[in-house]
Amino acid sequence: MYVRDAKNRDEVWLLDQIESMGLDDEAFRSRDYVIAVDEDTNTRVGFGRLRIHTGDPDVCELTGIGVLAEWREQGVGAHVVERLVVKARDEEFEAVYSLTDEPTYLAQFGFETIEQSVLPDVLKRRLEIKQNTISDDVVGCKLSGEFKISERARERFKNARADDGTGGEPTATAEDFGIDPEEATYKYNTGR
Repeated sequence: MYVRDAKNRDEVWLLDQIESMGLDDEAFRSRDYVIAVDEDTNTRVGFGRLRIHTGDPDVCELTGIGVLAEWREQGVGAHVVERLVVKARDEEFEAVYSLTDEPTYLAQFGFETIEQSVLPDVLKRRLEIKQNTISDDVVGCKLSGEFKISERARERFKNARADDGTGGEPTATAEDFGIDPEEATYKYNTGR
């Protein structure tokens, strides 16, 4: 599993996923995104965007963060967020913002919920739009200190696998029920 910058060929996939998850796609540019990829199958499993609002001063926002359902709870989102924060710091942003209806998710990485009144003006407007279009629960978050990621999330990311829907339960076989599939002549033996 690894996280890479999005390429032009990822645009259709990104737009499909953003739409299916009901995420913000305002001013969409695929080059603003990073994508988590399963290196064994080359399957795209998660994504996120670093959106830079130019102004005085410039403001960076993490947005459009999503992980495919079968890949959740495996550190994929954590690594997407980490990659976006690294990109923001590489661009020399001291503060990284996000407008989200899941502030507790970002809190584990060091983000703090902040009042709308202390958001930069451009994000105040975006917050109002998101609250009207996505959810009343959208709030502003800010990372101004150090980004933190748990060792557990790092390990889970290294070994991430798609959830096949069995919840980790092994598939039952005929042998599990005392049936010899080479000897059975039909599905239900009534003894007659």
